Amino acid sequence: MTAKVMTFESQSGDVGKSSRARRLRMSYEEYLRWADEDVLAEWVNGEVIVHMPPKRFHQSLVTFLVKLLGLFVDFYDLGTLLTAPFEMRLSPEGPSRQPDILFVSKEHQDRLTDERLEGPADLVVEVISEDSVRRDRVEKFQEYERFGVREYWVIDSRPGQRSADFWVRGEDGLFAAGEVSEEGIFRSTVLPGFWLKLDWLWSRPLPDPLFTFAEIVGLSEEVVRALKEAASRGLAGE
Repeated sequence: MTAKVMTFESQSGDVGKSSRARRLRMSYEEYLRWADEDVLAEWVNGEVIVHMPPKRFHQSLVTFLVKLLGLFVDFYDLGTLLTAPFEMRLSPEGPSRQPDILFVSKEHQDRLTDERLEGPADLVVEVISEDSVRRDRVEKFQEYERFGVREYWVIDSRPGQRSADFWVRGEDGLFAAGEVSEEGIFRSTVLPGFWLKLDWLWSRPLPDPLFTFAEIVGLSEEVVRALKEAASRGLAGE
């Protein structure tokens, strides 16, 4: 396999940084032979975008959301939750992306193979990094809308850039801004009963996913107290 290594190029729309992504020119078939399961790279229009490793808080926020969503999805047996690197091939001829987090409902499990998701996820979550602003807000927005993602969260936790946008597919097939209440709460349409308080995303340190899950599903104060007592005792009752 031959591949032309292109010069690093900055993503337009990334403010105040010279973050760059490595790009390689190759076919989709070459991409499949070249990439392995540990590579965080996406294939779009004949070009592979190799991403820089994310920073610590990016990973901490992704981990918090994965644990919180995972508890909810598993508790109610709603489907499958996956994290990058895992390929989502949006269409047979379309782009191949690796979202930070993706959820596939039980009704769409036939789209999942051992190697990839063949088709759109029901829910995609992207946490913006320095080199992904335009990619997440423009390119992926357009692709996810076009190819049928039902709900798309874009979370930007960078200093001075803090924001969270939620896009929900309407009856016309287009994304519309999801409603955030005056209390700063977004309620998912893809995961009925799941809600997210924006203040959780900006907390330092981030909340404990278990107790956050308990708040979402309305566990009794007695259950929450028992969980906290168990945590305070430590392992083996120490």
